[in-house]
Amino acid sequence: MFRATLKSLLARKVRLILSGLAVVLGVMFVSGAFVLTDTLGRSFDSLFADAYAEVDVNVAAKPRLEISEFEGEQLPTPFPAAVLEKVRTVDGVSEATGVVAVDGARLIGSNGKAVTSFGPPQLGGNWVGESDLVRLREGRAPQADDEIVINKGLADAGRVKLGDRVGVLTLAPRKDFTIVGIFGYSGDRDSLGGANEVMFTTPVAQQLMLGEPDTFSNIVVTAADGVSTDQLRDAVAAAVGDGYVVKTGEELSADAAAGLKEGLSFFNRILLGFAAVALLVGTFLILNTFSIIVAQRTRELALLRAVGASGKQIIGSVVLEAIAVGLIASLLGLAAGIGIGALLAYLFGNLAGGLELAGVAVPASAVIGAFGVGLVITVLAALLPALRAARIPPIAAMQDVATPDRPLTKVTVGGALVTAVGATLLFLGLGGHAGGNTLATILGGVLFAFIGVALLTPLISRPVVAALGTVFSGWVPGKLGRLNSGRNPRRTAITAAALMVGIALVTGITVILDSAKSSISGLAQDTIKAELVIAGAQSGPRPPTFDPAVLDEAKAIPGVRLVDGEYGDMAMVGGERTWVAASSEPSALVRMFGATATAGDIERLGPGQMLISSDRAESRGLSVGSTVPVQLARGEESTYTVTGIYESTPLFGGVTLPAEAARDFAIPQPIQGYIQLEPGVRAADVLPRVEALLADSPEVSVADRDAFIEEQAGQLDALLQMIQILLALAIVIAVLGIINTLALSVLERTRELGLLRAIGLRRSQTMGMITVEAVVISVFGALLGVVVGAALGAAVVEALRDEGITKLVLPWSQMGVFLGLAAFVGVIAAVLPAFRAARINVLGAIAHD
Repeated sequence: MFRATLKSLLARKVRLILSGLAVVLGVMFVSGAFVLTDTLGRSFDSLFADAYAEVDVNVAAKPRLEISEFEGEQLPTPFPAAVLEKVRTVDGVSEATGVVAVDGARLIGSNGKAVTSFGPPQLGGNWVGESDLVRLREGRAPQADDEIVINKGLADAGRVKLGDRVGVLTLAPRKDFTIVGIFGYSGDRDSLGGANEVMFTTPVAQQLMLGEPDTFSNIVVTAADGVSTDQLRDAVAAAVGDGYVVKTGEELSADAAAGLKEGLSFFNRILLGFAAVALLVGTFLILNTFSIIVAQRTRELALLRAVGASGKQIIGSVVLEAIAVGLIASLLGLAAGIGIGALLAYLFGNLAGGLELAGVAVPASAVIGAFGVGLVITVLAALLPALRAARIPPIAAMQDVATPDRPLTKVTVGGALVTAVGATLLFLGLGGHAGGNTLATILGGVLFAFIGVALLTPLISRPVVAALGTVFSGWVPGKLGRLNSGRNPRRTAITAAALMVGIALVTGITVILDSAKSSISGLAQDTIKAELVIAGAQSGPRPPTFDPAVLDEAKAIPGVRLVDGEYGDMAMVGGERTWVAASSEPSALVRMFGATATAGDIERLGPGQMLISSDRAESRGLSVGSTVPVQLARGEESTYTVTGIYESTPLFGGVTLPAEAARDFAIPQPIQGYIQLEPGVRAADVLPRVEALLADSPEVSVADRDAFIEEQAGQLDALLQMIQILLALAIVIAVLGIINTLALSVLERTRELGLLRAIGLRRSQTMGMITVEAVVISVFGALLGVVVGAALGAAVVEALRDEGITKLVLPWSQMGVFLGLAAFVGVIAAVLPAFRAARINVLGAIAHD
């Protein structure tokens, strides 16, 4: 039986290779994700090991507010220089150095723009001298208050050189400095992981980066001979007390790497999600392929039963073929995944500013994931055809190979039940009734919905395909192609369902994002009563800011009626971590956003007072006069009194503090500004004057309201394009499915094609017939995808109505493009099968059994 299985496998190797390609692509995503995260993880391990190689023990004050990687940057708490002197007196300390190292020093390059960073920090600190790690390559150490040294990577990125006079943005507005030195790192590195570093004299660094003189962000301690780092850590911790975090260099390195790996794991889950989509589509392809092969081998399998093969042996034969396909596909997918993972790691390293990558390795998770997923998917997809093959009676050996189409009752009932389960899960997830399992419930609902629709598809395939095929019915090959595409509803349905999944996901996401864009744009147009907006595009964890003096200067421009600057930060409000805003002019803010008071006065805000939205007030049981403890990023905890409550809106809500509170924000500068003009004043007349005020704030620009809203909404377009590119893989697999189905169908109909050729059907007409069949199946799958995707997207939009997504937008033009592309895909998919059908030897085909 094993030899018979092997012979069968070799006889059908081309068909099985096409099926295996679907598994290859899915496994490539899985293994590539693990290779990528492993490579980057080891690269960051090496990076931080180097960064902390000269640190025996580090001392830092406990942060006043814990901030996660996804919420923003963790602000170090400054502590007095007296702590440094205390550490120096601890037994076992050879040397202790006070350090200032804070993210947020942005150098203005030779083009007048701030040098940006897509991830790595932009550190500002005090120059503490050269070491084995850090060496000056040009110039000298900073000595005067207006002198700095920068790392070589930043000098290259900003296109600046020794002796240049440059601007630097910090906690304070722009200040100009002279570059007196450029440094690099051991190993001829221009930066550590792409970080940009600006080093000042110690007093200037303390003032600009910490906001307080005679303070430090951390202390680097070197152990005396014979003292271990653990002993030194414990001794220093006992000396400084509970208000400080004392760690060894190894602990710091491990913690820093762990934080970045958490972000990498999130990215890894995204890649695995797209791999799951690709494998779901591949499952349809493999199921269809083995179903067709089993149908074509009816007589062969019946003969095996007649000569003594048991049903278990028949199942084993088909499953063995699936295992062989799965093993080969997993191996190829793993190899491709290693290449893709290495390529993505290289691109990530360049995007991060030149991260030095560790050597590419193949982690056990990649191998286990590749072979586990590849084998499981292939065997599961082949299981139903295998069971069907085991039920073939020996008497079938004396019958014609063709198998009659089975009733659709069971599959239809099953499809209805599965669809109902999917709809129920979607209702629970989107309706907020899934507790803490919302995402898993929604994803499960989408999966069951896709499977349910795929099971229901045979019921509608024949009439829908017949309707689509009427376009070609005036042409004999077109009529034949239409009839062929509807002759086996199950086969057509499975092939179309594979394309449906990819098109449905793209359509659904497009509906959601287009609806969000339209809703947000419309809401902003109705809500924001400012003609000009000052803002910038955020490229890292730190939002762009501008000089607060611009707000006062803008008020003096003729034609300007109201000006408000918005500050923002994370804070602990009443024991809950939340985003808070501060307003330079609350009365202007209220008028420009059309806020409505529900209690108290919302146009005045003094020190120690706060405004809160009605939904927050209700959820926390607050009213006018209530007091709330607030811990900001800087300073001690303060108590604020609620003096006004306003009606919450999607664009205006939460907690608003007075401008004075922004001094204790992590970023004590405004991140957005709003300017309302007097009636009759044109925005185009005032805009150039505001632009001139922003000359020293290169991170932001001013735009009219329409341009600002369009720019903000346009960020969703970039997200949509990224998703469409990743989902294109699923569509590629679906195209392979169409090619495979047509190729197997041509082989199955060899005698029929020979008879058609014998009675006068020309080669070109034969190719046209196959092409029509492919186009009809492709368009049917795309039509299913468009309908299912639009329905899923509409359901999500309805669930988000309370979040401000109030407009349902169906992208009719894009859905039309999807259908047009499906027709084109059908033509491309038909090329090889049609060419093969046209080359059939007529006499040989007629004699084919």
